[in-house]
Amino acid sequence: MEYLLIIISAIFVNNIVLAQFLGICPFLGVSNKLSTAGGMSLAVCFVITLATVVTYLINQYLLVPFGLTFLQTIAFILVIAALVQMVEIVLKKVSPSLYLALGIFLPLITTNCAVLGVAINVVTKEFTFGDAAHMLGLGEATVYAFATSLGYGLAMVLFAGIREHLALNEVPKAFKGLPIALISVGIMALAFLGFSGIV
Repeated sequence: MEYLLIIISAIFVNNIVLAQFLGICPFLGVSNKLSTAGGMSLAVCFVITLATVVTYLINQYLLVPFGLTFLQTIAFILVIAALVQMVEIVLKKVSPSLYLALGIFLPLITTNCAVLGVAINVVTKEFTFGDAAHMLGLGEATVYAFATSLGYGLAMVLFAGIREHLALNEVPKAFKGLPIALISVGIMALAFLGFSGIV
């Protein structure tokens, strides 16, 4: 039941983009077409989950025991950059077609603050389930990271669909481009706010 609450909360209630406002730059920049939004969502999903597991283990077994928690942000940034590079190298060797499909999206993930935000949330934030608040274990952290990345992908794909639809309609001159996109994101955030009573 706890895992289900984590999944629902991460995808709908505390959506990383629409509720926490992390990862806005790539969210607005890559969401012009559904195809690019889908590719970016898959890449972000993979990297957020993998980076969270690795940073969680580094924090629990290296930084905390040696009293180096003040280095969390720097260590996490280095880990995320290294992971993205390793994933890029492995994909190039193992699956060139997937590597070409993801293209520029993999290097862009290095600068996506949603990846770092999830990693830091997992190790610093206390999560409340029922009456008790506690830090996440490795299993819960992995589920949280995966669900958060699914929420990011869901928001990005929905927003890309809205932007494609808006491109086909008459929009007043003052609202064309980024202004109507920001208004649309605001309405999406309000719609996702309706889920806040679930968990």
